[in-house]
Amino acid sequence: MAAGWLDPWFWIAVLEVSVALGLVIFVHELGHFAVAKLCGVKCEKFYLGFDIAGWKLCKFRWGETEYGIGILPLGGYVKMLGQEDNPARLREEIERAKQKQADAEAPKASSLSQDPSPPAPLPASGARGERSGRGSSSEDAPGQAEAAKAGPSRGDRFEVEAAQRALFDPRSYLAQSVPRRMAIISAGVVMNLVFAFVVAVIAFQMGVPQRPCRVGGLMPGQAAWQQDMRVGDQITEVDGKRIEKFRDMQEAVRLSDNVRQGIPIVVHRPGLEEPLTFTVKPDSSGLLPMIGIVSPWTTSLQKKGLPCSPGSAAAKCQPGFELGDQIVQIDGQPIDGYRQLHAYLAAHRDGPIQVTVRRSTGRQGDRPESADGAEQVTIKVAPNPIRGLGLVMKMGEISAVRVGSPAEGAGIKPGDKLSKIDLQPPADRRQPPSFVSPGDPMTLPDRLRRRAGQWIALLLEGDDRPKYVRLGSADRYEEPLDDGPISVPELGVAYWVLNQVDHAVEGAPNRAADVPAGAEIVGAEIIAPEEQSSLEQKLEQRSGVEVEFDEEHRNWPLVLYTIQHLLPATEVKLEWVKGEEEGTTTLQPYAVDDWPNPDRGLLLQPLEFIQQGEALGDSVRLAAGETTHATLLVYRTLQKLGTGQVSPRALGGPISIFTWLKLAAEQSFPELLITLTLLSANLAVLNFLPIPVLDGGHMVFLAWEAVRGKPADERVQLVLTYLGLILILALMVWVTGLDIKLIPRH
Repeated sequence: MAAGWLDPWFWIAVLEVSVALGLVIFVHELGHFAVAKLCGVKCEKFYLGFDIAGWKLCKFRWGETEYGIGILPLGGYVKMLGQEDNPARLREEIERAKQKQADAEAPKASSLSQDPSPPAPLPASGARGERSGRGSSSEDAPGQAEAAKAGPSRGDRFEVEAAQRALFDPRSYLAQSVPRRMAIISAGVVMNLVFAFVVAVIAFQMGVPQRPCRVGGLMPGQAAWQQDMRVGDQITEVDGKRIEKFRDMQEAVRLSDNVRQGIPIVVHRPGLEEPLTFTVKPDSSGLLPMIGIVSPWTTSLQKKGLPCSPGSAAAKCQPGFELGDQIVQIDGQPIDGYRQLHAYLAAHRDGPIQVTVRRSTGRQGDRPESADGAEQVTIKVAPNPIRGLGLVMKMGEISAVRVGSPAEGAGIKPGDKLSKIDLQPPADRRQPPSFVSPGDPMTLPDRLRRRAGQWIALLLEGDDRPKYVRLGSADRYEEPLDDGPISVPELGVAYWVLNQVDHAVEGAPNRAADVPAGAEIVGAEIIAPEEQSSLEQKLEQRSGVEVEFDEEHRNWPLVLYTIQHLLPATEVKLEWVKGEEEGTTTLQPYAVDDWPNPDRGLLLQPLEFIQQGEALGDSVRLAAGETTHATLLVYRTLQKLGTGQVSPRALGGPISIFTWLKLAAEQSFPELLITLTLLSANLAVLNFLPIPVLDGGHMVFLAWEAVRGKPADERVQLVLTYLGLILILALMVWVTGLDIKLIPRH
């Protein structure tokens, strides 16, 4: 079977991204080029990419301009006569411009060789021995006459810039007035904003997929989880601002001025008439402040890829699930939304369930039809056992306690550590509980879930008196993400799973026993099988994914839950250390029959709505808002980057931009266009920062020249330009290092 990179859809997405990136760069340089031409400036080169050391992919000449594509695809440039970004080479560029003018005037000078009048004397700072006569320039004669009248003493007082300006080619960039040069420099940024607006109009005419601001899941231990926000909650206001889209909620949290004090969030919960208000303190320890909410889901299976996780109970069903199936009933109970589906799967994970789906196939068959004519299919789904690796890790400390939970009522606090547990304490509390070890921290949530609504006894490390806790209902479940903790919803605690092995499961049908007790896991690699049954499955795999393990990255839960969505033959290669002993062990996952996975392997479609203008005027209004939002977003992000609220490790370079655009292209064409709006606005803002070598830096120099009536001192320009160049190169090295993982993001 062909590898994923041989899939034609992959290369279509790559082509779309390449064209899109080229367009963003092209319109920027086209702005410079067009305004320069309108001002009469000669443009010698127009390049996409940089022709480093003369290396280029192609070139051609049309008129007086050379067009080409450079070998380094990191931007583009327009080379104008007389323009030189490096002040150290400015005099050289001046002499080159004057020589071009002298060469052009040579035939005319020859025809006037019999003119008896001597040439006008040049200022001492001019180029000696040259004729300055330029019959085509009406501005030269007055300057020359003034110089002649002034004589040597007057000429000594002439400004160097004035003398040189009289010798410039009238089509040189440097010969233009300050307002014209400002127009030329700012044209690239203006064109990027215009381009962002135009593609946004097109996108909204077609219809842009957006995700509503509804809770689809909670990350254990994060701020929203701690405040007892729940699946199905609809967020309507963040930090005093109305919110409709999930993206806007994320941005409002990341860029809020109240991250440390707590952000007020207004929520509408199904079944409650009055809204709820939470004060949520985001976690700022990562790259970006976050509150730990997962975007919403529908009750329909994915429309692309696979309908179920490979090898799961749902994938083994006969008849099987199909892409786009909509779940309408489970065990005869109507399912109206994801909130109901989530709660039912959480509470009924042990036995088989009957799932009824509505399938719009257009085929005729014997199955009953729903009111809209689509057929209904009922599928029996067996329990879906978790795939384990045969290792029991040591339990860490409690990281968070949920507000209003049984744990909070019992006085359990973050930092406590569970030492002993009795799942069936004696009714008479005068008798001591029969405490045992809490066992595998990964299976503890399932064991406590089976005791939902009942009393248990807990003993915390360092305590000598037990805590009696009545567990809550088993109507929710949460999966750990990234390097986060795992949670017990019925108890209301989240705790860490350490990287240290406690012991191997006795009789585990893999090589788990090869990893010694007490070993520290220092690295893991998830390896997909070499041969897979279909291209779709290949595209679902994350072969070769390496997972970090250290004091800050306790990623055992992440590894375990990642392999649940991959092929059963996926392997995990562990690197471990115990004292001076080091080893590598490759483990094959296996089904743990008494540990069911509530989602049963169903892969659901994200919940989306289409934002579309009913008429062109509506699309223009939406596009104007989107362009303004994208532009201000960059400024606000830069501001929070300066305060440290946004980590510099969150930045992305060329590879990240390409990947970001490719993901958008794979989703839909309107989504690619709206992503281009943000990218083009990004380029406009970043290019107009007051950094020498960027357009904004040139504008600062021109503004200085406009105020003082003469250019900034060449030595000052030189120092500032080199500082700007060093800054830009350092930034490129930084973001590229992040992209290729030479610099860790955490």
